[in-house]
Amino acid sequence: MIKHLMTSGAALALSAGAAAADFNLTVLHTNDFHARFEPISRFDSGCSSEDNTEGKCFGGSARLVTGVEAAKARAENWLLVDGGDQFQGTLFYTFYKGKAAAEMMNKMGYDGMTVGNHEFDDGPEVLRDFIGAVNFPILMSNADVSGEPLLADVLMKSTVVEKGGEKIGMIGLTPQDTDELASPGKNVIFTDPSEAVQGEVDKLTEMGVNKIVVLSHSGYVVDQQVAANTTGVDVIVGGHSNTLLSNTQERAVGPYPTVVNGVQIVQAYAYGKFLGELNLTFDDGGNVTSATGDLVIMDASIEEDADTVARVSELAQPLEEIRQKVVAEAAAPIEGDRSVCRVEECPMGNLVADAMLDRVADQGVQIAFANSGGIRASIDGGEVTMGEVMTVLPFQNTLSTFQAKGQVIIDALENGVSQVEEVAGRFPQVAGMTFTWDSSVAPNEGRIVEVMVGGVPIDPEATYGVVTNNYVRNGGDGYKMFASEAMNAYDFGPDLADVLAEFMAANGPANPMVDGRIMKK
Repeated sequence: MIKHLMTSGAALALSAGAAAADFNLTVLHTNDFHARFEPISRFDSGCSSEDNTEGKCFGGSARLVTGVEAAKARAENWLLVDGGDQFQGTLFYTFYKGKAAAEMMNKMGYDGMTVGNHEFDDGPEVLRDFIGAVNFPILMSNADVSGEPLLADVLMKSTVVEKGGEKIGMIGLTPQDTDELASPGKNVIFTDPSEAVQGEVDKLTEMGVNKIVVLSHSGYVVDQQVAANTTGVDVIVGGHSNTLLSNTQERAVGPYPTVVNGVQIVQAYAYGKFLGELNLTFDDGGNVTSATGDLVIMDASIEEDADTVARVSELAQPLEEIRQKVVAEAAAPIEGDRSVCRVEECPMGNLVADAMLDRVADQGVQIAFANSGGIRASIDGGEVTMGEVMTVLPFQNTLSTFQAKGQVIIDALENGVSQVEEVAGRFPQVAGMTFTWDSSVAPNEGRIVEVMVGGVPIDPEATYGVVTNNYVRNGGDGYKMFASEAMNAYDFGPDLADVLAEFMAANGPANPMVDGRIMKK
């Protein structure tokens, strides 16, 4: 009890000193928005205005505007940031590229964003236009862009913003394999994330900045590695793996925040369904002394901002005719969620692969190969519109056919199951073939234990006809063997979304199932 025996004046002086030293900051964050400017259904695809009126929808820019304003009002000091992948995912991106995202992010008052791999989907040109349109810095530390004239003078590795009289350092991170995931061109060279972050931390520290936030579009696994491998980072705002970190949501895969080596790691799933709200207290030395918060779900309890509803409706007008056309019917909901399709056989994967194979079966093609990263949504039961199909397959990829030796197919499957632990998009969905893989074997060390084509074991020396999409055929998602070993390749077939829509129309109502194409030991 002796420690409490101080004069009231001394106690007041101590508490005043402590109050002056502490700094409170609320980090508000989104990631992997993927052009979901309109509300989404529980399947992460389009949600009708009727369902929205009935309170069944989530997210959308109009709800986020309200949610962000309310969160700012709750905060003593706030920092609004994005973990990357604003681009790609709906007709809004197909039509407007980055213009709609820039407009909405400016309206919400973002302080910074990192480059996601999808920001490179249309090359450095579209990213350059986006950087020029936003009122905040776009960051990427782990790449050398000095050889890319479109980005060299506009893309920063880190920056400093001031909040409540305190300097906050922000550092950007993007996937090291972005050259495999998107189209950055030959002039952008990606580097190790931990080394890049530490380099920027050291620069910021020399400038006297002791509160550092990394905006990382690198995935939950890499974020934990970066936290463990660096010193001086306080917060990592994640993206890329669409990870649900929460203390209250049932499907959360980790706590909010996840703490590794004293670093507070957060991520807010995807598609604007949640707004992350991390409340931090720093001491005078820039150390985090308190970290609390969680995701705020953008459900019907969040009122939509009327001006934003009107603006999104205006932006949607040119898209309506394409989108509303009913092209098929689904007998039941078709599961296409990334958490399923990127680790195992899934109904949407089977449907897409079947549609691809059906389209070219008369050309002697035996095997269809779809990367799960190209499958972006589920579809609910009932009428299926072209807009829904394009939300599932938004990338405007074309059908590619080629011939390859059996060993090349085996090597491709080995690549496909090499990053299952990271829920990576290279996981293959197939038709015309089955395979078994062993998760206990190290990646790229022989995980593929059996491959059957047409009911017989694959012959490594035989030649097979294969169909995939042009992105995979040209080496995307690590499928470099298709780029180098393919024979008689033709990459200019019909748009994959059209192929799927026409297949569903001809074979409906669609009710795909899993049927043992992919088995795990």
